[in-house]
Amino acid sequence: MHQCNCENPLLPTIVEVVDIKDETSDVKSFYVKSEEGVPFNVMPGQLAMVSLIPVGEGMFSVSWQEEQEYLQFAIKRVGLMTDELHKIEVGQKIGVRGPYGNGFPVEDCQGKDMLFIAGGIGLAPLRSFIKYCFKHREDYGKIQILYGSRSYDDLCFKDELFEKWPQEKDTEVYVTIDNAEEGWDGHVGFVPSYLEELNPNPAGKIAVTCGPPIMIKFVLQALEKMGYSDEQVITTLEMRMKCGIGKCGRCNIGSQYICLDGPVFNLAQLRELPPEW
Repeated sequence: MHQCNCENPLLPTIVEVVDIKDETSDVKSFYVKSEEGVPFNVMPGQLAMVSLIPVGEGMFSVSWQEEQEYLQFAIKRVGLMTDELHKIEVGQKIGVRGPYGNGFPVEDCQGKDMLFIAGGIGLAPLRSFIKYCFKHREDYGKIQILYGSRSYDDLCFKDELFEKWPQEKDTEVYVTIDNAEEGWDGHVGFVPSYLEELNPNPAGKIAVTCGPPIMIKFVLQALEKMGYSDEQVITTLEMRMKCGIGKCGRCNIGSQYICLDGPVFNLAQLRELPPEW
């Protein structure tokens, strides 16, 4: 793993958008690579700064790296920068710099059963870890994936959720939407309540969660109620990352800089921080 442009960590590498896929009405996946392939190697949970001249730049999780073929970013349209990104077409040149953050502890989780709990666009960073587990299937135990969003349209990566992942060895996929709608015959309800309904046994298991802050709050409460220790629960504070290199100070919580010390923490580590996260 290495960062590009090490002499100037703020200088992006120019990459080409080689494919774009609509995930939902407001989420698109962008597949990018440089002339040499991918501009840098990424571990699950790491992020990169994506820049679009002259609009600006933003920090996004890398939802997957396919060997040296491409990096994939799943980006939700939420403001000026992302609005403009959603307008670009295949062949567009953009900038990326990174990778940033510590990523998920893939080695520490080896030999464990895995429980992934995601909401909305929060599936994007978890997806990188999920696909990593499938790629190194012999290193991990049973895999459970619980994912929910407001509506069927808001569910990301539908082909994987409903077709590919349920076919993987020792894997269970549970999908829910917040409110009933015509044509949906799956589970209806919020992710934390569905989690309590499923009541997954904590023995030998690591739980990894990402999603809206209110979802994470109630997911953590549910996991504690079910007997998960703080060391068994992992989350990411990637939404707090700004510059990526610890210079702007906007990600500071207590003595920690999320971009340097995180964004991935277990709950035991988070409890040592001031209650700002």
